[in-house]
Amino acid sequence: MRSTDTVSRKRAELERHRSGLRGRDVPLSELAVALHDRFRKECKIDDLDEAITLHRAALELRPRGNKKRFISLSKLAICLTDRYENQGVVADLEEALRLGREVLELHPLGHPNHDASLNNLACDLRTRFGKEADMRDLEEAIQLHRAALVLRPSDHPYRSSSLQSLAHCLTDRYGDLGVAADLEEAVMLGRAALELRPPGHPNRGASLNGLAYSLRMRFEKEADIRNLEEAIQLHRAALELRPSGHAHRSSSLQNLAHCLSDRYSILGVGADLEEAVMLGRTALELRPPGHPNRSATLNVLACSLRMRFEKQADMCDLEEAIRLHRAALELRPPMHPHQFSSLHNLALCLSLRYSNLRVAADLEEAVKLGRAALELRPPGHPNRSATLIGLACSLRMRFEKQADMRDLQEAIEQHRAALELRPSGGPYQFSSLQNFALCLSYRYGNLGVVADLEEAVSLGRAALEFCPPWHSDRGASLHNLSCNLRRRFQKLADMRDLEEAIGLQRAALELRPPGHPDRFSSLNNLALCLSDRYDAQGVVDFREATTVSPTAPTLRPPGHSDRGTPDLDEAITLEQEALTVLEPGDRYYDTLRCWRLNHPSVIS
Repeated sequence: MRSTDTVSRKRAELERHRSGLRGRDVPLSELAVALHDRFRKECKIDDLDEAITLHRAALELRPRGNKKRFISLSKLAICLTDRYENQGVVADLEEALRLGREVLELHPLGHPNHDASLNNLACDLRTRFGKEADMRDLEEAIQLHRAALVLRPSDHPYRSSSLQSLAHCLTDRYGDLGVAADLEEAVMLGRAALELRPPGHPNRGASLNGLAYSLRMRFEKEADIRNLEEAIQLHRAALELRPSGHAHRSSSLQNLAHCLSDRYSILGVGADLEEAVMLGRTALELRPPGHPNRSATLNVLACSLRMRFEKQADMCDLEEAIRLHRAALELRPPMHPHQFSSLHNLALCLSLRYSNLRVAADLEEAVKLGRAALELRPPGHPNRSATLIGLACSLRMRFEKQADMRDLQEAIEQHRAALELRPSGGPYQFSSLQNFALCLSYRYGNLGVVADLEEAVSLGRAALEFCPPWHSDRGASLHNLSCNLRRRFQKLADMRDLEEAIGLQRAALELRPPGHPDRFSSLNNLALCLSDRYDAQGVVDFREATTVSPTAPTLRPPGHSDRGTPDLDEAITLEQEALTVLEPGDRYYDTLRCWRLNHPSVIS
């Protein structure tokens, strides 16, 4: 209400200064400032548009040499930047930069407003870097912010602004170049800025959000959950300071959603994932088509939906995630600083859809997108390892389909490279280890090199250590390690491997209740392990009898030497259940029937 009263008062003052009257530039400028202030509170774009028009009019009345020209230049540049952030019109940002450079020329070193001119131009350069990914803009922004900070000592009223802005730029540079010192300095500067903005400070929300963003990046680097927990706390505090209608509410919603998704991936609390999806949808509503940050919100929501698909197997979530990632990719053309993220995430979703629907085009597109993402994440990029793993998984799937050893060899090379880049105990360490082990197991199955099998077992054990009990992939980790131990038993005949394989497969089966898409695999493989143990410890003359007469097993009357053999009886039960899961025509149906024919005791 107060801002509206101010606008009305300033408008009345302007009306008293008709066009042509001397001094009209002052009420033009003051009304523009009042409208801009109201825009920042109420987010009505008409106020911002009018403010820009009025600032232009004032600027025309303040030609070069006018002592107040720098005021109009500065205020107009700030308004144009705000409109760019709201509507994404590149011409606004370019004009803001041009005006900012002119202001800096009018405020050379020694001028009392030199620090403000440095800060404003640096902020606009960072904004352009966010759109065009030209490192020269970011490097210049960092240089300007450092110069401004020198001019703003500990008691300066705008020191907190310089601390925070420099922290933002250093975090961005870390995101591109991966220099750990940049991230550590960003966290330090962010904490210093927050101390200067205690509760009640009008810009505390921005400092909370900025520090939380840096802490989340440090979590991704070091896998210290304390960084993530603190980031979530800070984002929640920022969101409370940004109620409905606040210009930056969408940013807090999106960033909190991102952190909650990360925590779900570590701790597996379903409420975190559901809240992340809800917050992501709310943020997207506040960033309609045309909003310059819409692509980031599309990406975050799509990633949360993909995680929910992995948990609940609802294809609607995966299909929506793919649509959102495609929409984000359209908004991130070549040279966009985050195009690699959209390429990588869309590839992950297409690989998942291939795994479920077996549409070859999805797999081929996933490989193509993964290669494109990897080109944009060269050696030294902090997110290169995730892209290596994603592409390696797609190549492994293609090997499973086409049996081209070149795909498998490349997948193994990429997994090795990714493992070297992953910190020990990182949030996704287990998936890296597990997928690498799977590739080595396949190569052992094709080439028979025992070293591959030994390494697969070793990696599988390590993956299981990093995979928490609640995780949706724990069943797969147990199953894969069990299968490799059974293979090693078949090679080396060490009963300890078989006993461990049986224990692991039983644990996997508990995590795969009736109706689980992978229950068949555990049923079948546990039956195979039990059959192996029966073969190693069973009755020789009974097996000879089954070879001579396939009908002999059907005659197992009470008292027969094989009646009541626990391993064989359980194997029969498991395979019978496994067969009921399948239908004629399933790729495993005939395989299982052949196994039963090769183990005649099961026929009964």
